[in-house]
Amino acid sequence: MDEVPGSLGTSASFSLRMGQTMFSSASLLFMSFGVEFYSYTAFCYLVTIMGLVIPWSFTLALVDGYSVLLKCPIRQPGILLIIVVGDWVLSTLTLAAASSTASVVDLLLNTHGSFCPPKLCSRYRISAIMAFLSWLLSLASSLFNLWLLPSL
Repeated sequence: MDEVPGSLGTSASFSLRMGQTMFSSASLLFMSFGVEFYSYTAFCYLVTIMGLVIPWSFTLALVDGYSVLLKCPIRQPGILLIIVVGDWVLSTLTLAAASSTASVVDLLLNTHGSFCPPKLCSRYRISAIMAFLSWLLSLASSLFNLWLLPSL
């Protein structure tokens, strides 16, 4: 059986998971700088989803790191199916959260009122960018694992 780079238990997967964890943490951090994010549902949604993505990605990064150290990739269909489904669900939720946050920030910046100070809105914008980057890495890892699943 060929090893798919980026699938569970490889060093590429470890890198993808660590990237997801770092970008999700950065998104949460930038969103949490301003305590006014509670005023908007989209911002609360992003904080909630990033709060789910961080432990998921970090746990799978630990599994990948352990698997790389032992040189024993995980090839059990049931476990891989759970990881693929979890990745797809969190990937979809992350895309929705990042998109809604980006649209609310754009709306707040383009209205000619004082709804959002520019410094605070720029932090929210950076948070949305980090969430999009986390989504890209999550999508990549879920596609690699989905590609591996039929061969098991």
